Amino acid sequence: MLLPFLNHTMNLRLFLATLDSHPALPTRFQLPDGGWIPAHAHVTEVGRLDRTFLDCGGTQRRHSCCLLQTWVAEDVDHRLSAGKLAGILKRAVILLGDPELPVDVEYEDGVTAQFRVTGSRSEEGALVFELANKPTDCLAKEICLPAPTGCQPGSGCC
Repeated sequence: MLLPFLNHTMNLRLFLATLDSHPALPTRFQLPDGGWIPAHAHVTEVGRLDRTFLDCGGTQRRHSCCLLQTWVAEDVDHRLSAGKLAGILKRAVILLGDPELPVDVEYEDGVTAQFRVTGSRSEEGALVFELANKPTDCLAKEICLPAPTGCQPGSGCC
């Protein structure tokens, strides 16, 4: 099951189904700029990340995801097959719980960044997962941003 580019994060159920349908293929992760996480990267952690936070408008919010941490070692011959990654995820199901959790990948290259998995494809004998940036956003625009028209400093609307 290869998925085209999605406008949203791939969930754990789809991610696992994709791995299960190509168990012998090595996995690759393509970065948003077209670059790659090195082919010999290890997935060193699979976890459920739960965030409870207060947005700038004072609303309490929650967000959860399945986070795959990658690590690049000097072992350049290492390759992670889709079947092996599926096996790791299946052992982590008790921790992850919800199969609808979005899947994110963490990668360090000078700085540590977290990316959304948005699609998959088979390319040159590998199962490629497409990664997208996780943009920041104001979740309380109706409270924090000035009205599009008629809001003047001192008027009380901003």
